[in-house]
Amino acid sequence: MRNLQWFPGHMTKAMRMMEDNAAVCDGIIYVLDARCPAASFNPSLKKIFASKPVLYVLNKGDLADARADAFVRHIRDNGGTCVRINAVDSRSRRALEECVSALVKEKREKNALKGYSQTFRFMVCGVPNTGKSTVINLLAGNARAQTGNKAGVTRGKQWIRLDGYELLDTPGTTPPSFVNQKLAVRLAYVGSLNDDILDLDDIALALLAELKEKYPQSLADRYGIECGEQAEPLEMLDRVCARRGFVLRGNDYDYERGEKAVIDDFRKGRLGKVTLDSLDDVKDFKF
Repeated sequence: MRNLQWFPGHMTKAMRMMEDNAAVCDGIIYVLDARCPAASFNPSLKKIFASKPVLYVLNKGDLADARADAFVRHIRDNGGTCVRINAVDSRSRRALEECVSALVKEKREKNALKGYSQTFRFMVCGVPNTGKSTVINLLAGNARAQTGNKAGVTRGKQWIRLDGYELLDTPGTTPPSFVNQKLAVRLAYVGSLNDDILDLDDIALALLAELKEKYPQSLADRYGIECGEQAEPLEMLDRVCARRGFVLRGNDYDYERGEKAVIDDFRKGRLGKVTLDSLDDVKDFKF
């Protein structure tokens, strides 16, 4: 598989915009994908707001399993603030609101002692397609920010005014270069990289191999790939095509449809709850 890199020109502009606006923000809401919290952590963003209080939101928690909770504990144990949610479920709103409020609790109390109040501002950031705009809409209680299920929907900044505070919706931004290609590939799995730059053959086969290693029962349930069999990725793709009836004239398998089906099944949770990253993947990160 060739190395993955994706840092288009609009991301450079986005990074500059965030640097310019960080000074007027009281805190940061950093949205991560609960299926791959390490892969969706961009150290370049952390440098921008190093001195600001940060709330880490593990979004898409409904698609992740209990392994995601280890990241929540890890961040909290290291003095950070973190919550796991599903931003399309209104039941997550209260927990998220409490965490946002806690982020500026000390500052609010100091202001109260001085006899004045203020409208707090928070920057919402993360890599593409982690659900930043959906998190904003959850807090707003309605659709204020533009959302989409592909990387790169938000291109410019949007200030969203709510009751008592304002949120700055920012474009998704990847690192200028991916040092860890294992994590980069996982971003491709979840749709945080533009599919147009990807070789879906490589991505689908890599995903099948990783799922076979970590979630063999999911492949057995969905595609009939037995847990104990030592199948190579291409053999597993053959099984997917046979199971789904993706066959061309001449009885050749339609690999393109099979690859897209595997990736789509994973992204939409049809392969069950999955968390691909482990704490070993964040040993060099400082949340």
